[in-house]
Amino acid sequence: MKRALAGLLALVMLGGCATVRTLDANKLGAPVVYAGTRLDLYVINGGCCPRDHYGADAPAYPRLDLPGSMLLDTLLLPLSLLTAAGIGFQASGGL
Repeated sequence: MKRALAGLLALVMLGGCATVRTLDANKLGAPVVYAGTRLDLYVINGGCCPRDHYGADAPAYPRLDLPGSMLLDTLLLPLSLLTAAGIGFQASGGL
C-alpha cells in the first residue's frame, strides 16, 4: 500500500501540481481560493485555455493531481483568503 501511494505521489509530481503552478501565476482576475483545485476541475470538465483563465498551464494528469491539489489548497486556505480579501502580507523565502 505504501509503495502504491509513493508511486502515485511521484506520478502526480512529475505532471506538476496545479496548486504550485497557480501560486506564481501572476494573472489579474485569476482565482486565488482553491485555485489549483479549480484549475484541475476546469480542465477535467473540458475547459479550454487554462492559461487565459488561471494564468497557468494545467497538469498533464488533472484527475491524478486533484486530490493533492485539494489538500495543498486546504492547507494554504488562510493565506489565499487574506489575498482574496486584499490584505497584504510580507512573506519571503529562500536563503
